[in-house]
Amino acid sequence: MQHPAEHSPLGKSTGYATRYDASLLFGIERRVKWEELGLASGQLPYTGVDLWTAYELSWLLPSGKPAVAVAHIEIPADSPFIVESKSFKLYLNTFNQTCFSGFAEVAAVMERDLAVVTGAAVRVRLETLEQVTATGLVTMPGLCIDGLDVAMDQYSKPDAAMLQCIPGQGQEQLHSHLLRSLCPVTGQPDWGSVVIEYSAQQTLCRASLLRYLVSFREHQDFHEQCVERIFLDLHHLLQPEHLKVYARYVRRGGLDINPYRSTVDTVWATGRLARQ
Repeated sequence: MQHPAEHSPLGKSTGYATRYDASLLFGIERRVKWEELGLASGQLPYTGVDLWTAYELSWLLPSGKPAVAVAHIEIPADSPFIVESKSFKLYLNTFNQTCFSGFAEVAAVMERDLAVVTGAAVRVRLETLEQVTATGLVTMPGLCIDGLDVAMDQYSKPDAAMLQCIPGQGQEQLHSHLLRSLCPVTGQPDWGSVVIEYSAQQTLCRASLLRYLVSFREHQDFHEQCVERIFLDLHHLLQPEHLKVYARYVRRGGLDINPYRSTVDTVWATGRLARQ
């Protein structure tokens, strides 16, 4: 079956426009992958957002002088469409030689255009490079499981059966930097760090979790769908009181994508990791 992104600019030779053009944005319907995962719009077992960071944003001021900024974009996890990342990059390039009055206008234009393509209200916040620098880097919360001495041999087919529990109530925060998946169209690698936070009547076997996460290494899917698969597999296994899964992916083409999925409303961490 043809992937929904096959009609997008991904994997195709593309020209680069420098004048503002919102028509370059390409939306990919979430419904197709939701159905594959047994989900339906309006009945999602999580709340969440996809947090994007755009590091290559520039435009012209009325004086003709260029301005630069970093944009933080928040797309609801229940939006009907996601944004294909190459189309987003091409769209941002069209700001380069276009005149805007300042930060407020640029943010408003992006919010309007992204709302149209995703079918949901989108929040955009711009920061100066000085502001971004001042926040510095952060570390992932909780215990890192990457040091476990675990044998692995499965890299292309994530399987929920790999996950195991041990007796006893569990309440912990774990993270790994070994998450890697592949773009479903181009096959390019997407590197990420993932956090799992849960409270349940049983405890997750950390070795099994590490094997499971590594099994995404040659799995082809978008960032958002990988995180949703992880969330659903853990939710089915643990039957948790609460569960939060989020991943911070390494930027590609000046953009990083950071999907958050949770059983409860929460504050979404936005700190930049060393690899971002």
